[in-house]
Order: sequence, then structure tokens, then C-alpha cells
Amino acid sequence: MATPTFEQLLEAGCHFGHLKRKWNPAMAPYIFMERNGIHIIDLYKTVAKVEEAANALKQIAKSGRKVLFVATKKQAKEAIENNAKSVGMPYVTERWPGGMLTNFPTIRKAVKKMTTIDKMTKDGTFDNLSKREKLQITRQRAKLEKNLGSIADLSRLPSALFVVDVMKEHIAVAEANRLGIPVFGIVDTNSCPENVDYVIPANDDASKSIEIILNSVCAAMAEGLEERKVEKLDTPEDKEESGEATPGKRRRVRRNEGAKEAAPAEAVEVSVEAVEE
Repeated sequence: MATPTFEQLLEAGCHFGHLKRKWNPAMAPYIFMERNGIHIIDLYKTVAKVEEAANALKQIAKSGRKVLFVATKKQAKEAIENNAKSVGMPYVTERWPGGMLTNFPTIRKAVKKMTTIDKMTKDGTFDNLSKREKLQITRQRAKLEKNLGSIADLSRLPSALFVVDVMKEHIAVAEANRLGIPVFGIVDTNSCPENVDYVIPANDDASKSIEIILNSVCAAMAEGLEERKVEKLDTPEDKEESGEATPGKRRRVRRNEGAKEAAPAEAVEVSVEAVEE
């Protein structure tokens, strides 16, 4: 896992905060200085916080849980989409649907509606509809795809939220807080870090700044997913399937053999069942 260095963050412009008059005093611990009326973020703290967030996200990915990436601002859309897809995670880059977390069953119903429309297209039901009905359904499908297509695989609430610009996505952060879902966020000097569990102090307006941080955390998540694959291959279930006798399996075989020797031929099946129970 490669955490970005101080120089890389500096080159990407991660250190630029907002105007001094727009600052949030809660961000004071992460501000290094003020220059020409603009706050400069302490990049040494950013490096440490990126590493901390990356390690936590790696463990979430390794355990097979989902992280929902959220960024509806223009500068972050492409970076979020590319990075989330690279690790197979859901993301929201269009308008945040209110109640997406707190009213999750309703959102799932909307996603299922997309599946129903797709099924209609495949089984020929769609062809039997009138031209007007076809147009209405096609428009509805396109709208659902735009807003919810990226979370179609999210069958349960995510285990964490990664947010770019916690001020703009305050509804998403509030919903996550209410449900106790950990929030990872790129937080600028004008935002409040108090509702964010893993604060990454950095410029949330520059696309290069957003991209370098996302690349780092998603690389860590990719590592976690890879480790998960390796561990799955080494599980006892796989060894049993491949014919390798685990200690537990060997003990069961010996018990069953002993039962067969002690019991008459017609009672063997009953004895084996009793031993297994």
C-alpha cells in the first residue's frame, strides 16, 4: 500500500484551504498557516490521516463488506466513479436520494423496479405494450439507471461511507451518523470535521487533490480484497473439498470406522448417524 508522500500531496495542491473568513474553527488543528488570506493545510497530518483511513478501509474490504463512495460535485465525479469501479464498490455521483440509508428498503424497491423492467424486455412483455407505455417505461428506466444504477449491487446497508466534501454531502453524513455507519471524508478548512470518523484534511475542490487521495485508499482496498481471496483458498472447507483430511475430519472417520466394527451390518447406518449427531 503506497501512501502519498508530502511532496506528491503538495504537487497535487492538497494544501490549499479556503479563504480565512470562510474557515471553520473546528479545523484549526489541521491548519498549518495562513498566506494571502488563504489557510494552508498541514500536509504532514494529511499523510498520517490518509494512511489511517486506508488501513481501516483495507480491513473493511478484506472482511467482504461494502463501502459507499459519495461525491456529487463535478470535480470529483470521474475520480469517484473510476476508483469505486476498480474495487467493485457502490458509488453515488448524481443527486443524493434523500433517505437512501435511513429509508433503505424503499431504495431497494426502486432498484428492483429496474430489474423488473429488464425482465419485461427479455421475456417479450415489453413488445406487447403500446408506444406510449413503452416510452414512459423507457424514460423511467433511464432515470432509475442514472440515479441508482451505481448502487444496484448494494443489497444491504454499507459498512462505511467515503465522502468528498462533507459540507456539500451533509445529508449523506447525517444519515450515516444516525445509523452508526462510520464516515470517511476529505474535509476542507470550511467544513466541520466533528461528524466524520476518519478525517482526511485536504483540498476538496481540486480534481488532482481528490484523485491522489482516492487512488491511495482504493489501492489499499484492492490489497484487502486480494488478501481475502488468498485466505478463502486456504480455508478448511476448501481443503476438505480437495480431499485433504483436516484433524476434525480424520477424527470423524475414525469414530465412524469404530462404530462399523462394533455394530452388526444392519445397524451400521443408525450408528453412523448417531456418531455424527
